[in-house]
Amino acid sequence: MFSKQALLQKRIQIDQLRENNSPSMRQKHLLKQSIESSWYRSNSAAIPKDRSAAPLYTLHNEKQSSLKVAINQCAEELKDIAEQAGMVVAVGDIASTIIWSAASGQMQSAAEKVNFIQGGQWREDLVGTNALALSLKTEQSSCVFSNEHYMESIQDWVCYAAPILDPYSKQILGVIDLSTTWNHHNSLGLLAAERCASIIQSALIEYHQQHLFIRAFAVPQVLFNGKVLVLTPRQVEILSILALCPQGMNLENLHQALYGERKVSIGTLKAEMSQLRDILGGMLGSRPYRLLANVEADFLQAEQALDAGCTEAALKLCKGVFLTKTESPFLCAWRDFLESRLSEAIFKANETDILFKHLAYFPDAIDAVERLIELTPIGHPAQQMLMKYKDEH
Repeated sequence: MFSKQALLQKRIQIDQLRENNSPSMRQKHLLKQSIESSWYRSNSAAIPKDRSAAPLYTLHNEKQSSLKVAINQCAEELKDIAEQAGMVVAVGDIASTIIWSAASGQMQSAAEKVNFIQGGQWREDLVGTNALALSLKTEQSSCVFSNEHYMESIQDWVCYAAPILDPYSKQILGVIDLSTTWNHHNSLGLLAAERCASIIQSALIEYHQQHLFIRAFAVPQVLFNGKVLVLTPRQVEILSILALCPQGMNLENLHQALYGERKVSIGTLKAEMSQLRDILGGMLGSRPYRLLANVEADFLQAEQALDAGCTEAALKLCKGVFLTKTESPFLCAWRDFLESRLSEAIFKANETDILFKHLAYFPDAIDAVERLIELTPIGHPAQQMLMKYKDEH
């Protein structure tokens, strides 16, 4: 524990840094680079000055993701931690929306007042600097102390957050945040958040029995119960189609979605389905054909991120072209639709670092180049480079 005097001094120093838009080199050591960068992004975002609570999103019969199932399994343990520590514990998805929370008696009212509850949207561009969003952005554990927060209504809080990783695919599924009042700041807070993340990750390992994960961007890969399957490109396409059509498809519709007008016999598709059934055991249903396992996929997560308006999360997932060699008319049409949505989101993006990272994965992403030109000040060396890049492509 820190002494109250030390914590008060820390608050005073942060106030001085906030008033000074360009902290001196002498002061730099007092402020983490991640916090300084977040302040800059928060000041650049169109966040209402009078915003005192996160926007609230009503969750309507949302799909039971692996993260939600895992939370349900360890909810009582997490509630006990919140109560014993005098904290509020919240789990956010990849779009920084809280999907579950529990609070001690001391923090319940404070959490409800600022919508640090289920449905609260804690994206940085909506509420400014906060640990939940910062941990998702940096993909690391984060602590935001007191007036390091952007919104004044939570400047009496200290928050510790840690990302939650899928134990097999290593994708970030969400983030867990432990929050209390600033005067209870503890150097072990981050370790506690990481411990809570590991509790959820242990529950995820149990959930992964009869679980299928499809990675379709860049180099396709399918994991079943945590193990990589050896599949043909056609079988990966079939699984991707069925993942996009959870209600299932009959043989004729699946043949049309996969082959279109190509002259491939129904018998060939039947043989593919027979092989897949052997590989997946009883997890491939028929009449109609459908996946019976718990299914997740990077392209479904990207679509969900776009639905939630979280461009950064979507672009992080799209690290390559979706099934670049597919000739399936269904999958090609879906890829075109996704790329159109991504392009629309790119032209609304305001953070140059996100766009530069996207450009690293997609050198031909002219939409990102054009948006970066719009965001870069006239005469800036980067703009000249981008203009030249655009001309060459």
